[in-house]
Amino acid sequence: MPLTIRSASGVHRFTVEVAETADQQEAGLMFVRSLGPDRGMIFPYDPPRNVAFWMRNTLIPLDMVFIRADGTIARIATAKALDETPVWAGEEIAAVLEIRAGRAAELGIKPGDKVEWAH
Repeated sequence: MPLTIRSASGVHRFTVEVAETADQQEAGLMFVRSLGPDRGMIFPYDPPRNVAFWMRNTLIPLDMVFIRADGTIARIATAKALDETPVWAGEEIAAVLEIRAGRAAELGIKPGDKVEWAH
């Protein structure tokens, strides 16, 4: 599915898988060995909630982009591979986007930027 982030540095397009079911959300990107620069996975939540993510069995480091119901980015956290320390959203969010670690910084994506996808 296409996903777009609009930021001061430009428009950034990604192709993402959607983790819709509880099983898909639990598995996430576990055991994935590589992730393309414009690929990722989105975890939608309806209703929005304060969620925590960890990296159990996740072999690559990831940026976690926490997205509010209005589509703005609340925060971005970089998580280390295999780290089981919970990474909390810190507020109620409507989705979490996982992309390759460091990609948000490479593209100049920051909190307050707008994320758009068909949901």
